Amino acid sequence: MAKYALGLDYGTNSVRALMVDVSDGTEIATSVFNYSSGDSGVILDPRDPNLARQNPQDYVDGFFATASEVARYVDPGDVVGIGVDTTGSSPMPVDSRNMPLASDPRFKSNPDAYCWLWKDHTSYVEAAAITETAKRMSEPYLAKCGGVYSSEWFWSKIWHCLNVDPEVFDAAHSWVEIADWIPSFLCGVANPADIHRGICAAGHKAMYSAQWGGLPSKEFLASLDPRLAALRDRLYNLAVPSNQEAGKLAPGVAAKCGLRPGIPVAVGAFDAHFGAVASGAKPGTLVKIIGTSTCDCMVHPSDLPLADIPGLCGIVDGSVLPGMIGLEAGQSAVGDTFNWFVSELGVAGHEALTAQAEKLRAGESGLLALDWNNGNRTVLVDPRLTGLIVGLSLHTTAAEIYRALVEATAFGALTIINRLEEYGVEVREVVNCGGIAEKSPFVMQIYADACNRPMKVSRSGQTCALGSALFGAVVGGAYETPEQAQAAMTGVKDRVFEPRPEEAAVYARLYPLYMQLHDAFGTARDAGNMGNVMKDLLSIRSAVREHL
Repeated sequence: MAKYALGLDYGTNSVRALMVDVSDGTEIATSVFNYSSGDSGVILDPRDPNLARQNPQDYVDGFFATASEVARYVDPGDVVGIGVDTTGSSPMPVDSRNMPLASDPRFKSNPDAYCWLWKDHTSYVEAAAITETAKRMSEPYLAKCGGVYSSEWFWSKIWHCLNVDPEVFDAAHSWVEIADWIPSFLCGVANPADIHRGICAAGHKAMYSAQWGGLPSKEFLASLDPRLAALRDRLYNLAVPSNQEAGKLAPGVAAKCGLRPGIPVAVGAFDAHFGAVASGAKPGTLVKIIGTSTCDCMVHPSDLPLADIPGLCGIVDGSVLPGMIGLEAGQSAVGDTFNWFVSELGVAGHEALTAQAEKLRAGESGLLALDWNNGNRTVLVDPRLTGLIVGLSLHTTAAEIYRALVEATAFGALTIINRLEEYGVEVREVVNCGGIAEKSPFVMQIYADACNRPMKVSRSGQTCALGSALFGAVVGGAYETPEQAQAAMTGVKDRVFEPRPEEAAVYARLYPLYMQLHDAFGTARDAGNMGNVMKDLLSIRSAVREHL
């Protein structure tokens, strides 16, 4: 008899539920719930472009709406497990009953009591202070997260809340990543101390490692602020991988969505990590999850040596696959940058711009951009960097700029590949997934040309949700290991985007100019005279146009 698993994918703007057949990953039913709060689900502040929050009630409403819909297509008794992925780092203050502080009437209109979404950069001052303090005290905490702590991450956001809104900080009994809180809600956990915390969020964003006994020491936290040290006692001491249970589906939750109580729920993780598993993550395979931002994931056998790689978002044992060291990198804005150009500047839509940009050759426009419209996640780890376009003239078209923005994100992707290989992690293949990989052959071809590597695309268009379902299948007993589930439930599409030699040759000339801008604007070291950049772009443009 057929058995099924439910995967839940909590993204930036919506939650998606996916019911799959555990025997082969066939997608039985899907449902999407768009968050109703804020601007497409994100609570913003026009006075502070760094602020991005979410209403936790949207998570609850989204679960019941989507789970109820997909449950109608199967016999509830045949659903063996549930998995949950979310954005991250997206921590949220909760009270002693594990209720979101936003549900307290005192804080109903206070965004500081809501979930601090992954792309909230308000804590850049605190992030810099964490980095400086760890280095000054010779603590090891930054070694596994690229050497620089980010304003996108757990401790910097909590510390910023303490500094700007101590009333909210004092009212919070604990703080929980939504990747951990949503499974705990499904399981009816009423005490934050009883939540099963995932190694994915803990290791990549909260400086957790078994090497130093879990979270950073109270002494270190006290050097930042004594109240952070006191909070540590109300957090957690153990984090585990997602092949373990977070608990069982609570009767009250099950009754409201048409599922049976007692279904095992997997420990939660970040969307990109589950998407990587559903795209066939294994040693040598780089998985790029391309959406509003990108997250790049690899795994490395735990029993083989691995260097601490500067600029990565984390090197964490068990975070992607148990028994493997998970490596995470990424770019802070990809789809968001393309959407910005279309929506804020009032130019033609994506379809029209793509059709025009596809007719251009690499280097034809004379433009070069930096992909930092929301800061740089890897390898510079600096939210206070901004976008840049060089080479504009009175003849520049919207399609040329659009293509230059796509090329900039491709060069950013290549920079990540180069950093991994510089430190001994061989990238033998690249598999892409996410909305842009699924829908834009144009972007995939530019990535293949700019990186001079074949670009594969995951078979599923719902990889993050499929990854959640895959771990639901594992905790539900359908498979003993995630690797066994991968072999049965995942794959790649037949079409592979191969690099075009002529285009790749032009990008090989443009990329050093990109890196010249990258180092000049993104680092403190002397990058030398920049007077060659505009003229080199014109020379490349002339050479390309001669052969049109």
